Amino acid sequence: MAKNLVVVESPAKAKTINKYLGPDYRVMASIGHIKDLPAKEFGVDIHRDFEPKYEVIPDSIKRNNKKILNQLKEAAAKADTIYLAADPDREGEAICQHLKEELVRPRDNKLVYRVQFNEITKSAVKYAFENPGQIDQNRVDAQQARRVLDRLVGYQVSPLLWKKVRRGLSAGRVQSVALRLVVEREREIQAFVQTEYWTLNANLSAKLLPPFDARLVGGHTADGKTWTLKTGEFDKPLKESEVHIKDEAQMQEIVSALKDASFTVTSVETKEKKRYPVPPFITSKLQQEGSRKLRFPVSKTMKIAQKLYEGVDIGGEGTVGLITYMRTDSTRVSQGALDEVRDFVLQQYGEGYLPEKPIAYRSKQGAQEAHEAIRPTSAHRTPESLRAYLSNDELALYQLIWQRFVASQMRPAIFDQTTIDIEAGDSLFRATGSVLKFPGFLAVYEEAKDEQPKEDEESTATLPQVEPGEVLKVNELKPEQHFTTPPPRYTEATLVKALEENEIGRPSTYAQILSVIQDREYVEKVKNQFKPTDLGMVVNDLLVESFDDLFNVQYTARMEEELDEVEEGRLKWVQAIREFYEKFEKDLKLAERKMNDLKKGVISDEICHECGSPMLLKIGRYGYYLACTNEACGATRKVAEVVEEEEKAENQFGEVACPNCGRPMVVKRGRWGEFLACTGYPECKTTQRIKKDGQLAAADKLLEEKCPECGSQLMLKQGPFGEYIACSRRPECSYIKQDKLGLACPRTNCKGELVRRRSRRGKVFYGCSAYPTCDFTVWDKPIQKPCPQCGAAFLLEKVTKKGDVIHACHDAECGYREVVGASSTREPESVGVSDKHV
Repeated sequence: MAKNLVVVESPAKAKTINKYLGPDYRVMASIGHIKDLPAKEFGVDIHRDFEPKYEVIPDSIKRNNKKILNQLKEAAAKADTIYLAADPDREGEAICQHLKEELVRPRDNKLVYRVQFNEITKSAVKYAFENPGQIDQNRVDAQQARRVLDRLVGYQVSPLLWKKVRRGLSAGRVQSVALRLVVEREREIQAFVQTEYWTLNANLSAKLLPPFDARLVGGHTADGKTWTLKTGEFDKPLKESEVHIKDEAQMQEIVSALKDASFTVTSVETKEKKRYPVPPFITSKLQQEGSRKLRFPVSKTMKIAQKLYEGVDIGGEGTVGLITYMRTDSTRVSQGALDEVRDFVLQQYGEGYLPEKPIAYRSKQGAQEAHEAIRPTSAHRTPESLRAYLSNDELALYQLIWQRFVASQMRPAIFDQTTIDIEAGDSLFRATGSVLKFPGFLAVYEEAKDEQPKEDEESTATLPQVEPGEVLKVNELKPEQHFTTPPPRYTEATLVKALEENEIGRPSTYAQILSVIQDREYVEKVKNQFKPTDLGMVVNDLLVESFDDLFNVQYTARMEEELDEVEEGRLKWVQAIREFYEKFEKDLKLAERKMNDLKKGVISDEICHECGSPMLLKIGRYGYYLACTNEACGATRKVAEVVEEEEKAENQFGEVACPNCGRPMVVKRGRWGEFLACTGYPECKTTQRIKKDGQLAAADKLLEEKCPECGSQLMLKQGPFGEYIACSRRPECSYIKQDKLGLACPRTNCKGELVRRRSRRGKVFYGCSAYPTCDFTVWDKPIQKPCPQCGAAFLLEKVTKKGDVIHACHDAECGYREVVGASSTREPESVGVSDKHV
């Protein structure tokens, strides 16, 4: 029977470790945390130094915690020594503390050790068990402080959002700051004003090939002062002046001045340029590079990295941990790993690629130097050697980690960079090009970039050999118009970068932060970029207004520093929480009184399109909407529709004033498509149809004639099928003036007249004005000409496809028909009457 119990977090990790330990060790998994603050109550006693009330995590559908804990307790009771081997970070330390509390009673005569390793390899595991330690209480306190902080904020601010906005919302100490970054970037984009600027390239030929492009980079002003410029941005002037090619007119002046100018080489400079490798991965950099190069979400990168760390069966060697611990902010590499990777570089690439001594990278301030960078556990275990054992995604991530680590211990790449300066009149042009002389680390790895600068493309151009004083031939002058662009929305990679640079949260929490702000529907992904939803904008604005100093980048970063101080033993966790809570409690009480209540809504300047009452601005699950204040009406509208209508009218037609009342008109969408409508509705109901070609039809026009039914003015309106006259009070008054032909309905005892109408599909037909009492209709146009055969009061006129005009009797029993106009040998098309209303 095993006398030693080893407890880790995951079954995969347990399986890998188990093979390195003998039969005297039993390795079991806790499946993550076994204790936490209660899910359905506050769980923090504020009046007793913020004492947390931990409880064993209750059973769930996914896992039976009670069974897991009972099995661990049974094994612990039979063991003489217990080794707690959770991950080497704050969360791992807290897991070990909670395991000790549950598995070992104070009176038990058992040895309890804490073992840590940064990689799950035989040598690392053996060393850890030969040198066991104790639980680091400072690290436990740091984790506990973070947990209590998050509970204080989440459990007291979230209910405020439920009360003021809607249920199901949440606020978090770190997630809300991440949301603030996304919202503030969106507002930068919305406020951005585009600016025009121009650049000029000259395509030139020297005595030797190839032709090349040189860019206008500066020149001499009329008074002899020198100016310089760059694409879209301008360097500080060498003396006093500064030039900005702001528009086409200014560019044309420059181009005109250059037409007769001689392009002469003034200097040629070639110098050696080195490009140095980047450090091996830390967690945040792995997340960013996984997003850029592999298009992996941060959560996927961390999930795969966890599996590679815990162990993969690779055939002959069995289950092996392939990478070091993946939650780290240290770039440190152990001496053994350095020796091995240098040996690999020497064997595979030769002495020329190996630096004289190992390259040491500096970690950022506050990094946990007990950890290592993320690296392969063996440099000799190449990606190709593991292809048969890893999935495509696992192999891709492992290859990224392996390549970056190997490249980090190689010589820099060396380029010959040539710069050619060319003078043309008062203008200066410059061409740059680079030639790779020695690949160095680039033989293995090149870091991805969020955006490829245009200067990088130009620097790789191939340039001919030229001499100072050489006159170049001008093939073409290429002016190009540009517009400044707003800052881009955050991607997963750039948001992680922003969180890291602002020291918000920790790399181990980034995946969860990005997941939460999406799950809560505060942000959405548009083309892999984060865009705040209306709900996200509302929640952010309410939180910032009431808790600006809490949900603040600098304050959140300072709290992370304090947690580090707790871990280092320089600050007591209760002191850190108390200082935080004194200000937070005051802000909370003020917010409960003053925060806007969006459940009730805020009066807007919009008028209900149904009843004319004022509308309230509210927030729902799918964003802002407008709701009528008249409960009997109940009409609602999306705010986005109103904004879009106003913007569309302004962008497409400029400022259109209502021809009848002078108020602005906006784009609306109706049954027959888009149209302009007066914003003075319902007092003014003027509309203006937008035709299929995007042009405006004539606007509705008030007439002097009065409505025979209600006495209001009649209005000449533009329908989808042409003009018609209707009451200006529609839809309250349904009167439409009928287009009478001056012909009586032919039905016996019917007193109606024939009128022109349109079918549902827009086709013209003619029917009785007494409809629906009389349903007489014909498709062809009645004309005031009696039938010469039967004496009927009118004939029907039809034009055939060939242009022949036919007159026929509307009475089918008569059968009279006659071809008038152009003669045709083709039998006239049948002409008939429909007794069915269309």
